Amino acid sequence: MLSPYATFPDRSRGRLVAEEESTFRSCFQRDRDRIIHSSAFRRLKHKTQVFIEHEGDYFRTRLTHSIEVAQVARTISRALGLNEELTEAVALAHDLGHPPFGHTGEDALAALMAPYGGFDHNAQALKIVTSLERHYADFDGLNLTWESLEGIAKHNGPVTGKLPFALSEYNRRHDLELSTYAGGEAQVAALADDIAYNSHDLHDGLRAELFSTDELAELPLLDGCFARVDELYPGLNYYRRRHEALRRFFGLLVADVIDVARATLAERAPKSVEDIRAADRPMIRFTDAIWSDLKVIREFLFHRMYRAPDVIIMREQVTQVINDLFPLFMSQPDLLPKQWRKDVAEAGGETALARIVADYIAGMTDRFAIQEHARLLKGDK
Repeated sequence: MLSPYATFPDRSRGRLVAEEESTFRSCFQRDRDRIIHSSAFRRLKHKTQVFIEHEGDYFRTRLTHSIEVAQVARTISRALGLNEELTEAVALAHDLGHPPFGHTGEDALAALMAPYGGFDHNAQALKIVTSLERHYADFDGLNLTWESLEGIAKHNGPVTGKLPFALSEYNRRHDLELSTYAGGEAQVAALADDIAYNSHDLHDGLRAELFSTDELAELPLLDGCFARVDELYPGLNYYRRRHEALRRFFGLLVADVIDVARATLAERAPKSVEDIRAADRPMIRFTDAIWSDLKVIREFLFHRMYRAPDVIIMREQVTQVINDLFPLFMSQPDLLPKQWRKDVAEAGGETALARIVADYIAGMTDRFAIQEHARLLKGDK
């Protein structure tokens, strides 16, 4: 029941290392399953979304965020007749490259790696699935299909200008056509990411008491959601009221993306996924009005949540963890685990060493980074 512009498994461009096809799973199902069973995916359980992993059991982690993104992406993909399995694979893999401590950790690593080619979590996700996962006998990485790799690399749109090192390095041997848009499935995954984090960050911010329900009820889009709940359920319990309003906000965003995409696809009438890649703009997007309102909500979250005083204090603390660990491993690579020391022995020069150290730190969970910092720099046993 796929639409003509969907990505068909039997038309996949294949894998870098040829493999015998499964008799009962499509190539994109195998990609999804390999991602779920990867070490990097499991580590997302203990990696920050906004709040440091140990700050509370109810806050989202990078793993629960990825699962929520995949759920939204599947819903939209099915409604549009796109390939649900490929969409899910890209959605589940999109944050594999995040280091510990979320965007704070990425900012710290990017600054430290500036002299060595930089650091970017999307490029790091590609490196993980093409190199750093080393479990299979015939290849490094997960040997995903070209379509899944394309989606991981450019789900946010064409990648132009100076490429992050990890992305440039892989693209030289396996061209992902970075200057074009990704297929519709990857575009859906990107919008699902926006929907998921805009919704659950509001929920987590309320739970952390960084802002009030009354403040949310004054924001665009949310004001209408609260008004509708109050109309249907006058006097509703405080917690149920805010949940019902946020649930409607979530559904409003999903419906907007589906409606706009259906209209755009009907207007452009793409005959294949290649038509979507060659388009001059993305096929999957919000209406301009919704996008404008979301900017207001994101600005609210930035000031009231991402830059809240308690969050800033924690940002400073975990930035110091990264800033201490990186030069320590650079000066004493013998402190790296045995399997990483083998890579160091085979590498040549400071830049190669820095990339190995960055890969190792980026793979750490929040708790492991904090524990290693305490053990190596504070003498904790």
